[in-house]
Amino acid sequence: MRRSAFIQCLAGSAIFAQQPASIKVSVNEVIVPITVTDAKGKFVTDLKEEDFKIYDEGKLQKISYFSRERNQPVVVGFLLDLSNASRLHWKNYQESAIELALALIPDDDKRFSGYLITYGNDAELAVNTTHDSSKITEKISKLKPGGGAALYDAIYTACTSRSLVKGEPLEPRRVIVIIGDGHDNASRKTLDEVVEIAQRNLVTIYGVSTVAFGFNTVGEKNLLRLAEETGGRVEYPLQGLYKDISGYLSTPSDEGNYAIKVGTGGYASEIARGMFRAVSATAGEVTTQYILRYIPDNADQPKVFRNIRVSVQLPNVTVRARKGYYPYSADVKPK
Repeated sequence: MRRSAFIQCLAGSAIFAQQPASIKVSVNEVIVPITVTDAKGKFVTDLKEEDFKIYDEGKLQKISYFSRERNQPVVVGFLLDLSNASRLHWKNYQESAIELALALIPDDDKRFSGYLITYGNDAELAVNTTHDSSKITEKISKLKPGGGAALYDAIYTACTSRSLVKGEPLEPRRVIVIIGDGHDNASRKTLDEVVEIAQRNLVTIYGVSTVAFGFNTVGEKNLLRLAEETGGRVEYPLQGLYKDISGYLSTPSDEGNYAIKVGTGGYASEIARGMFRAVSATAGEVTTQYILRYIPDNADQPKVFRNIRVSVQLPNVTVRARKGYYPYSADVKPK
């Protein structure tokens, strides 16, 4: 799907809203981006401040700032898996990464910026922070996979080794989108280390998984943990595509049962639809969040990591927010 079709699909969404007024924040405030979806996975966008309750170490807190404006400025880091595991569906994910960059970094809108980090045997800052999506898309279009997977080093690089935009992490917010299967076999950093630095740097992590057709990988739980700990989620564009096709995996390729066959137009179309749904869901979530802030009234409790819980006073909704925060500055600060 080309850029014009994707942008048309998102017309009227958060991406094109007017720029909100600048905000000021106390140094003691905790910032919590929140996504709320209903039982069908659709975004719930009409909630009010009184619909939310936020707990810090189990104690109810007073909300000092609330926003439900769409299109809050963001800096998006695109982390693209170049390992051998990406080879099978590389072109599909390459195109999806391009569509995400075009959707999340609109032309001529300085509120939105992004950067590209590739990871194979090493993590590399391929494109530094920019408002120009073409720099990112042109680089992605020239990439080829091969080698190992240094995912954790890529996340560490995103938090420490790129140019910053004035106002981070308040306006704009920090988001990372990982396009890969979550496995890591080449990093110097550990999963625990990068979860901590992401939390310290107020980064929300999303995943577009490259795992396909009901299979699992050892890295899947890593991708889920990165997302859940920071308030994001993982999309699986190639999972469940054939749930309505009898015998796709269990029955040999006969023309009666094997309705979508590799190499046919139906096969390619089904993959394209799965990719588009994942791109749309990820772009929609990044730009459709509530922002809550509060000043902890129990901040004197001596804890290195403080747990957060957010609840919404509605039935049958899913609330996603980061699980906690570090009340002190990061040991490693971005350059």
